[in-house]
Amino acid sequence: MQFEVWAPQAGQVGLRLDDGTHAMARDPEREGWWVVSAPATDGDRYGFLLDDDPAVRPDPRGRRLPDGPDGLSAVVDVEALAPDPERQAPPPRTPLQDAILYELHIGTFTSEGTFDAAAARLPHLAALGITHVELMPVCSFPGRHGWGYDGVAPWSVHEPYGGPAGLARFVEAAHTHGLGVVLDVVHNHLGPSGNHLQAFGPYFTDTHHTPWGAAVNLDAPGSDEVRAYFLGSALAWLRDHRIDGLRLDAVHALADGRALTFLEELAAAVDDLAAELGRPLFLIAESDQCDPRTTAPRAAGGLGLHAQWNDDFHHAVHCATTGESQGYYADFAQEPLAALAKTMNRVFFHDGIWSSFRGRTHGRPVDRRHTPAHRFLGYAQTHDQVGNRALGDRLSASLSPGLLACAATLTLTGPFVPMLFMGEEWGALTPWQYFTDHPDPALGEAVRTGRRREFAAHGWHAEDIPDPQDPATRERSCLDWSEPEKAPHARLLDWYRTLITLRRTHPDLRDPDLAAVRVAFDEERRWLTFRRGDVRVVVNLSPDPTTIALGRNGVRVLAAWEPLEHPGPDGRIHVPGESAVVLAP
Repeated sequence: MQFEVWAPQAGQVGLRLDDGTHAMARDPEREGWWVVSAPATDGDRYGFLLDDDPAVRPDPRGRRLPDGPDGLSAVVDVEALAPDPERQAPPPRTPLQDAILYELHIGTFTSEGTFDAAAARLPHLAALGITHVELMPVCSFPGRHGWGYDGVAPWSVHEPYGGPAGLARFVEAAHTHGLGVVLDVVHNHLGPSGNHLQAFGPYFTDTHHTPWGAAVNLDAPGSDEVRAYFLGSALAWLRDHRIDGLRLDAVHALADGRALTFLEELAAAVDDLAAELGRPLFLIAESDQCDPRTTAPRAAGGLGLHAQWNDDFHHAVHCATTGESQGYYADFAQEPLAALAKTMNRVFFHDGIWSSFRGRTHGRPVDRRHTPAHRFLGYAQTHDQVGNRALGDRLSASLSPGLLACAATLTLTGPFVPMLFMGEEWGALTPWQYFTDHPDPALGEAVRTGRRREFAAHGWHAEDIPDPQDPATRERSCLDWSEPEKAPHARLLDWYRTLITLRRTHPDLRDPDLAAVRVAFDEERRWLTFRRGDVRVVVNLSPDPTTIALGRNGVRVLAAWEPLEHPGPDGRIHVPGESAVVLAP
């Protein structure tokens, strides 16, 4: 088989296999590339030698690192990963407009922390009504357990999860259950340990500086090949692993000053691949910029990504339900229901207004006439918003079941594509904390000390902050699968199923017209109601019952968290405290 590697700064390159070292030759048609043909089969270990350096380094494009990022690569027969064409399940074709996503971390979704163990729980998600599973990063990182954002090999699959074969089995199982698979990928940085890319070429540049150090080289000399490297890895997930979409981590942190940005190039390539494969593929951005151009069509001057996370909606829901006001919640907490109403029909709270957390104006208005609602994801919890808290506490740690039901109602009947975070559907009481497994003791101590110092600035005592390197921190974060059958979890789970069924069976709840969303609220009495077509939704966040005038429109109760009567002839409805109701003619 042919081996190849881009090493433009090397004077000589060798391929190390079990049978010895094979000298590689420069590729006359591709500057900086080295090639050689050598006998090898699936599973054979290999690596590259650069000049006089005795270190054997793994393949930057290697699909498998059986011994971790500092070990050798292993040959992977990509064609063998695909299931038998006559028996394989077809990928789902649910469009984003009709999607309900579920963010999932392989290492804590089950105590086993593997693809196979996670696949065994997929019937739960199918029965819930989920359409797409969104996996947190699965590329290789040092150690066994971690969030995945310290990955160092963007083409590979983390071996402790099950490697490429395990991922293939998971994707096939998901497709068999009618579930699409979205994968979280990181292009803005690589982890601090086990990263060998810089030895091969200018994968990073000091032209820009990021919170992680030197930036990924997207616009400096040598960046054509670096962009091709990350673009190729993204397409490989979609093509070779049959993934249905990608979530792009923190795209605002991509330092890219070229006229044609990496994101535009990637979006165009994914659209072309979707046309080639004859199945829908999509890109979902995480962006801190509150900028509708992220998902605007390329022909209209946008980047052409298909959707983006909307943290402003999350912050508004969080403040309205919890009353928290620290940090970036401050602006939303001043009038939380007004903030929530604004995000529901104008998408971004910060749409060119002052942000006290940033100390400047922030964001840009969304053109509601030409921007469909499914360009944005709405959620009440995510891995970031839970795990970046000092104790990794979920909403269920502080809210009543009724307020959890209200948060679910806002998410699942609101205008945006809903996304759930694993376990929220039953109000999981397990936290989701920040955990690492760095083999390097010095790095592990730096992470431990840094996290405690970060929260000490907010008044926390060091001994109260979970130790990221302690295996117990990860173990506490694993879901408890005995909870869904118990009270009060079972009741909340049934409410989620009810709301998802309503969203699927009532087209008004999937209407992409943002301008048609109508919201009313009472900040003092803490209720909010909104209309989507003929469907009315009411949430009462107050502990006290309230009466709301809906008008003489003949609506009847479709679903309610607490028992209540249909609106009377005068159109008034009496809503119990901390509860939600969905109505329609």
